[in-house]
Amino acid sequence: MASERSRVTASDVAKLVGVHVSTVSRAMNPQTRGLVAGDVAQRVLAAAASLGYAPNSLAAGLRTRRSFTIGVVLPDITNPVFPPILRGIQEVLEAEGYVPIVADAGPEAGRPEAGRPEAGRRETVVERLIARQVDGLILATSLRHDPVLTLCRARQIPVVLVNRVTEDSGFSGVVSDDQRGMKLAVDHLAALGHRSIGHISGPLELSTGHGRLQGFRQAMAQQGLAVPADAVTTAAAYSRDAGREATNRLLTQAPGLTAIVAANDLLALGCYDALAAAGLDCPGDMSVVGHNDMPLVDMVDPPLTTVRIRHHEMGTEAARLLLRQIAGAAEGFDLVLRPDLIVRASTAPPR
Repeated sequence: MASERSRVTASDVAKLVGVHVSTVSRAMNPQTRGLVAGDVAQRVLAAAASLGYAPNSLAAGLRTRRSFTIGVVLPDITNPVFPPILRGIQEVLEAEGYVPIVADAGPEAGRPEAGRPEAGRRETVVERLIARQVDGLILATSLRHDPVLTLCRARQIPVVLVNRVTEDSGFSGVVSDDQRGMKLAVDHLAALGHRSIGHISGPLELSTGHGRLQGFRQAMAQQGLAVPADAVTTAAAYSRDAGREATNRLLTQAPGLTAIVAANDLLALGCYDALAAAGLDCPGDMSVVGHNDMPLVDMVDPPLTTVRIRHHEMGTEAARLLLRQIAGAAEGFDLVLRPDLIVRASTAPPR
């Protein structure tokens, strides 16, 4: 009981600064700090720090019926694509007094035996976050037709999708323009003189796999280039191993290819592995284009030409969309960000 009596309260801070306790509450909350004069807010923050005072978030949650926590569900936290997205999410949430709770749904693959997070596992992750009374969810794991979103709709919890979208209506998302990204890649290769271009798609149950494949076909048609059936193969997962396996299939079934457009950078790195094992040079024998511009692909040999996605902006915009939903704004639309092509040494004119 002695420790309870000695606990620092907002009243202690108010007495030290000489303001009302409500002023302390407003100054300590990032969402209401603007209602307090700047110099007063700074004095309150300094006094709180000197006394070791921190607001009781549980008590605040009981008053507002909010936990000020947001669940963020990722498919594979080890994938270099996701840290900049998460950083953007965290920056926006923390500025508004929210804390992200990050959950890893496990590695992705197109086959359950390869470790794909099936709906049951993802539902469990989402259920546990909802049980912790998160105020909303940011999901980077959605499928094109996703039963997990049915659960979220039934629980009436605000949801924003990031990096992927669903074909079911009613959910907002922040994605990159995959059609434009593939057009940038194909147009670049065509300008170099390539006419036989293959594609390694991501898993087609994901919007990125499906959308980038459609974008590839559309861009090839606009260039007047044929896409034989054997020039396209689908990777079992967005992984380096899957990229190597897919490239081996292309080398066997479409030996005349001079360039490969991969649906993401990990697949492109797997492509490098397969080409090296086959004694082929990149870009001398085969040009390769990736997608994402994940960290360090400028350091591989050769540095990878790739489509740059604005991952940090994707995260910040997803967090802003979700906070607007929590505040009562409408949902059900997608924010599409424009990608750029980053040309490096993995592409060159065909021999």
